[in-house]
Amino acid sequence: MMVKNSTILIVNDIDETVTNLLATLPLHSRRIIKNEQSATGEFQMTQANLAIKEAYIASNEPKYIILCGNTFRKEAQNALLKVLEEPPANIVFIIITTSKSTLLPTVLSRLPHKYLKKSVNIRECKLNLKKLDLKEVYDFLKTNQKISKVEAKEIVESLIYKINNEKIKLTSKELNSFSTAIKLLELNSRPINVLTTLLLTLMHSKAIGSKV
Repeated sequence: MMVKNSTILIVNDIDETVTNLLATLPLHSRRIIKNEQSATGEFQMTQANLAIKEAYIASNEPKYIILCGNTFRKEAQNALLKVLEEPPANIVFIIITTSKSTLLPTVLSRLPHKYLKKSVNIRECKLNLKKLDLKEVYDFLKTNQKISKVEAKEIVESLIYKINNEKIKLTSKELNSFSTAIKLLELNSRPINVLTTLLLTLMHSKAIGSKV
């Protein structure tokens, strides 16, 4: 994949796209900016400020600043508008995301975009997140009490996808619970315990669960 000018890439897998892209760019000429602390991969003001700071570090050769996020906070996008419209000399911005809808029209109007997504099968989350209650959580956990680590990660990912798709706004603490769940699964914690903690957190969320 060759990218020479500032652009937006709409893709299935951000990490895979970044790997393919880096193979075409000189090691010293690229900077990757993404939110490592968020399981949902949301690009926030911290990342926007880093991108702006990096853009104004002078470069005599083309420098590629790669901005990655499954979602982008509105305030972060607004902060980037000026530098996207009038980038310093030799600065090329590449925005990589999984959904065009997460970007503001003002951002989309400043950069061309390429839609590179392919159809994929995503595990369906059958939980009714907007009316999640203790009985539904209990029944779900009982059905999935013997699942593997891989299956549990797929469930976590399907929850993230459904939350994004239904535009449910969680607090930073609630979003971080997804990152914690993934890390615990990678450390071989019992899948049922990890899912129990995550679902109880969601159930008590003001944006999702019933008031108990």
